[in-house]
Amino acid sequence: MQITANGIAIEVEEMGPKDGPALLLVNGYTSQLINWPRPLLDGLVAEGFRVIRYDNRDVGLSQKFEAGGQPDIKEAFKAGRGEGPMPALPYTLSDMAADGIGVLDALGIEKAHVAGVSMGGMIVQLMAIEHGERLYSMTSIMSSTGNPALPPATEEAQKALNEKAASSARADVIATSIKGRRAYESPAYRKSDAEYEVLIGEAYDRMYYPEGYARQYAAILADGSRVERLKNVRVPALVIHGRDDNLVRVEGGIDTAKHIPGAALELIDGMGHDLPEALCPRFVELIAGHAKRALSAKAAE
Repeated sequence: MQITANGIAIEVEEMGPKDGPALLLVNGYTSQLINWPRPLLDGLVAEGFRVIRYDNRDVGLSQKFEAGGQPDIKEAFKAGRGEGPMPALPYTLSDMAADGIGVLDALGIEKAHVAGVSMGGMIVQLMAIEHGERLYSMTSIMSSTGNPALPPATEEAQKALNEKAASSARADVIATSIKGRRAYESPAYRKSDAEYEVLIGEAYDRMYYPEGYARQYAAILADGSRVERLKNVRVPALVIHGRDDNLVRVEGGIDTAKHIPGAALELIDGMGHDLPEALCPRFVELIAGHAKRALSAKAAE
């Protein structure tokens, strides 16, 4: 369903009991709400949560920002590192965090648990930094602090992230996307080409909109390091990261947990930069357990 959140149109889907504790799921860079694995969603619903997922701005069925044009990625990168002035950006990562809070507002939810993957992890970190009073708990998955001292993605993974398809034809997009995912998928839980063709094809058919990619990427780069900001977070935090992540290296997760007071850290062997279905029971156990402990601690205050 389409709602108005933070002044823009956002596509939202809900699952689970309306009277259950709300759990807002935040997608990663260029991904759509349909990219969440069904076993993860079903598992969280089975734990009693009102699960809410949405398309970030500039992707899926949410509002696009064509008028913002294509930002200067190099200038955004330098600005995020404090090496130059901030260029004009269509929006920031903080705007995207405010979108998620706007979703809660539109649904009449005062406080929620939030969990985000990759860029979504950065967004939920900013929710905890800038809107902490609206959160019961926060889970950051395969994400990072933006600390420039951390190891970068492998050359293969970085190339895969930025590689463009030969054309916008469905077959070309799927082929390029499969090649990219092979560069940073979980080595212990690899998908077949046929499985990828289905997943990537569904996203392509729902909404193929590469014009938004650079705008999201610029927002990530321009946000810079969150290390000092994370030190002031008082929201119960859980960090989940794969030990074999070639895109956002495991040091990113370790650094995130290090700088959030009291954060818990869970590192998973064989996990790369994706959410394998085989690991979904573990993800459910970790996210639901963390959320329930946060609620219990709040009730005991």
